[in-house]
Amino acid sequence: MSFAATLNGSLPLSDAWSGYLADAQAQITGLNARAVILLLVNIPVLAIFLNVVGQLIIPRKATDPPVVFHWLPFVGSAISYGNDPLKFFFECREKYGDVFTFILLGKRVTVALGPKGNNFILGGKSITFNAEDAYTPLTTPVFGRDVVYDVPNDKFMEQKRFVKVGLSTDNLRAYVGMVEEEVEQYMNKEATFRTFQTNDINEWGQFDVVKVMQEITILTASRTLQGKEVRANLDKEYAQLYNDLDGGFTPINWMMPNLPLESYRRRDRAQKKMSDFYVDIIRKRRAGNPEAEHDMIAALLEQTYRNGEYLKDHEIAHIMIALLMAGQHTSSATGSWSLLHIAHNPDIADALYKEQVQNFGTPDGKLRSMTYEELRALPVLDSVIRETLRIHPPIHSIMRHVRDDVVVPGTLSNPGKDKTFIIPKGHFVMASPVVSQMDPEIWKNSEEWDPLRWSDPNGVAAQAFKTYLDENGEKVDYGFGAVSKGTESPYQPFGAGKHRCIGEQFAYMQLGTLISTVIRNVELRIDAIPEHNYHTMITMPKEPRTISYRRRKFD
Repeated sequence: MSFAATLNGSLPLSDAWSGYLADAQAQITGLNARAVILLLVNIPVLAIFLNVVGQLIIPRKATDPPVVFHWLPFVGSAISYGNDPLKFFFECREKYGDVFTFILLGKRVTVALGPKGNNFILGGKSITFNAEDAYTPLTTPVFGRDVVYDVPNDKFMEQKRFVKVGLSTDNLRAYVGMVEEEVEQYMNKEATFRTFQTNDINEWGQFDVVKVMQEITILTASRTLQGKEVRANLDKEYAQLYNDLDGGFTPINWMMPNLPLESYRRRDRAQKKMSDFYVDIIRKRRAGNPEAEHDMIAALLEQTYRNGEYLKDHEIAHIMIALLMAGQHTSSATGSWSLLHIAHNPDIADALYKEQVQNFGTPDGKLRSMTYEELRALPVLDSVIRETLRIHPPIHSIMRHVRDDVVVPGTLSNPGKDKTFIIPKGHFVMASPVVSQMDPEIWKNSEEWDPLRWSDPNGVAAQAFKTYLDENGEKVDYGFGAVSKGTESPYQPFGAGKHRCIGEQFAYMQLGTLISTVIRNVELRIDAIPEHNYHTMITMPKEPRTISYRRRKFD
């Protein structure tokens, strides 16, 4: 037998070699595992270390606004801003002044606070401070293409003009009765108000104010702006489509618009179905549907762009989706906060009810229907809505994308100094009118919900506006009295500038009628006002937000 054969017989070479390789691989694998673990632990620590060192050591340009200190690279101040933006703004203002930059998930955002900051951003030229660049990743997948921020600014302005036609005073007059009827039907039919339906004035029931306001505002908006066909189709399928579409209208959709998530796919499917639903209505209208009435769809069908072209079917459909989504969100939020504060302040609730009795009482002890002009002349109701919008504006931050380098006025960046800041092209800017509306330097007891500040002609609101309000300047009436239209006003509940919300008067009509109808029928009580939920696009109250109610009178 050969030597090799003998060796193979006593210790097979293949087995020895494979054992060696296995042992070596095990050691390497162990080393790799440890290395991976060390990397996973140390890379984030190193990134945080370098991020902090960079902020402390690397000098910034003299023209750069101060940057808010942050531990986490890329994330920046997103957590503190997202959890409580108002607290974040006031704390940064105390440390850095009215102009500062913070990192928001990789985006550099420069904030300008106060009335002058609002004027700088919201009154700036749209070619420099661009809204389309900032918001189209969020709005286009929800509203649809070729409308709102998916078109150039001049075309968007034309579309806003078209919508204003549908919000004529004649239409608003007709809408008051429709809203009142919808609210009464809801209270008389929905299981949420079963205690009210028993006709017992001694029993107390409860309702989730956000759920109720969301449902009522959809019903009232569809009955008025949207038309008969939409209102007739508010079934479970339509409601599910709306919920799926609404699920795509959140901060995460704006920050990361292309995530491969099922909620994004549901949003896209819902948008297509709702668009097809409206297009079908529009085509029937064009064919001469005899049941059509002069609602928003009818108004849009008659409008033409400056070049003479009529709106396309899908443009009208997508404008209708935008109106439904935007109007429902803001109205349900403001309605929820209003009812919560009314329930928490029995004296204001009593004053509201007495105002209804004084203005609409009949000899038989009942209350007649309201008219649009009468609704606008109710001082207690006006003050309640005005004050609610002061401390609970639906949107706390307004953002623009910077298309060209822009100089921050020295009076804003460094009052009394010569140095100015420059915001580079590609960055974002942010205004927050709620900071002015909650500023203790402007408003006495700024954090308190006090409608009386508006009804007292010598009150703190009147005093506050003397500093900023140009008595000879242009005014705007949102439905509750004229206030400054200027972007430097400390009170801007619907924003300011070219992109200011166009549905203010409709919103006031809807809210005023809704609140009046509820107050006519029930007493409201709640022990405490909920905290703000800033994790949604529109600022809503956190749970618990359950209001107790009791019927006022027997049928």
